[in-house]
Amino acid sequence: MSLNIDPYITLGIGRDASADDIKTAYRRIARRLHPDVNPDSLGATTQFQDVTLAYELLLDPVRRRDYDSQYSRRNTDNTFFFNLRVTPSKRSIMPLKEPQVVYLLAEILPDPRARDQDQTQRDSRLNLTLVLDHSNSMNGTRLDKVKVAAHQIIDQLSDQDILSVVGFNDRAEVIISATPVTNKQNLKAKISMMSASGGTEIFNGLSKGIEQTRRYLGPKLVNHVVLLTDGNTFGDQDKCLALAREAAEQGISISAMGLGQEWNDEFLDEIASTTGGTSSYINTANAVVQFLNDHVRNLSNAFAERVRMSIAADPDIKIESAFKLAPHPQPLTTNESQIQLGSLQATRLISVLLQFQLPANMPIGFRSIARLVAYGDILSNQQQQFQALSDISLEITDQPSAEEPPVAILDALGKLTLYRMQERAQEALATGDIQEATRRLENLATRLLAIGEENLAHEARAEALRVAHTSNLSDQGRKTLKYQTRFLLLGSSEEKAE
Repeated sequence: MSLNIDPYITLGIGRDASADDIKTAYRRIARRLHPDVNPDSLGATTQFQDVTLAYELLLDPVRRRDYDSQYSRRNTDNTFFFNLRVTPSKRSIMPLKEPQVVYLLAEILPDPRARDQDQTQRDSRLNLTLVLDHSNSMNGTRLDKVKVAAHQIIDQLSDQDILSVVGFNDRAEVIISATPVTNKQNLKAKISMMSASGGTEIFNGLSKGIEQTRRYLGPKLVNHVVLLTDGNTFGDQDKCLALAREAAEQGISISAMGLGQEWNDEFLDEIASTTGGTSSYINTANAVVQFLNDHVRNLSNAFAERVRMSIAADPDIKIESAFKLAPHPQPLTTNESQIQLGSLQATRLISVLLQFQLPANMPIGFRSIARLVAYGDILSNQQQQFQALSDISLEITDQPSAEEPPVAILDALGKLTLYRMQERAQEALATGDIQEATRRLENLATRLLAIGEENLAHEARAEALRVAHTSNLSDQGRKTLKYQTRFLLLGSSEEKAE
């Protein structure tokens, strides 16, 4: 029997639980997650399906005995785990006559023993595909630097890793078919033959890239696509996003990197967040080599792969936003049954800041807020699927304790405000409110200067002047403010795993 969940963790009970304990746990969870009482939460629907499977298994004596036997054989002293640690902004709350907000900082931490493993002992083999733009706009230094980066990536891969390379312009060509990295000189020679020509159509390249990744797709591998482009694609965005959703379901993540100014950042952000990858802005060709090499080096440090989180808020509570703080800050979508988070590195945690709206007029007493479940495949384990669960409750009281929110949450909210300020400036500009857009950019510059970000403050001030005089942001300034204020959030969360 194969089961992708731990039924005891799913129901929140001990392994010696009686039949009555199992039934009681099931009824308690069903009152919160059943589709009849919580119809609007995709996370609740998904979790309730898992809860029902766990309930049915544990109430069947034969199936439960078989599962327990398999569990004891699989789990030894050498079995690794990860933890889910959730910290609320407040643990006790005064009831109000209007809705109020609470934040949860969710952190996924790798097994501390993973830090002590030598890199050669880890099972993080790569199934890596590079999808590289070689349209006309890449001609010259840009394409030269991409080739250098690809050569260095090949040098750092082992013969246990799989590499494929796809080049695209208005067509797509498989430059290196998916293959173990054994003859490195031959692979480098193929990349050196790339030349710039044609326009930019991302779907052709991305579809061929994912096709190559699928050839070696496996649970023991980090199945990852790196898409690098310097141009806009036209007419195929919806097909690319549909392809990204298919890739995510198959356990393939996509990191999307924009070089220069002429590319659609919202489009690349959505591709990355859909699959658990990262989206990044590379402002100059000279930065390409280190950027790509660092990215692949982080992939090689994976402890768990295909990490995702399910969030099931109680029926009267609304999840308003989710933002990944580390290891690579970016906004997350909350309209899926599971949020894709990508790889969990051996030495760095994943942290996510969640914002919930609580209802007005909550009764006095303790109450549940949300169930969070983190799933992932731990590469070193024989049985790779692992899950960790946290069920968060708060006290509703007329006399809440005089507690300050945790420093990590306060710091994250302060820096997230900077990111939101540049967003609000762009929104004001889009509606034609030039005065409001200018004001927000000037305020952003002041706030950045106050925290010592002088260069970024200068950029914000320059864009405020540009907006006031031309009613437009520059492409470079807009992307710089967006991605650099996002990057500031790295300091808001503990980047290294404890």
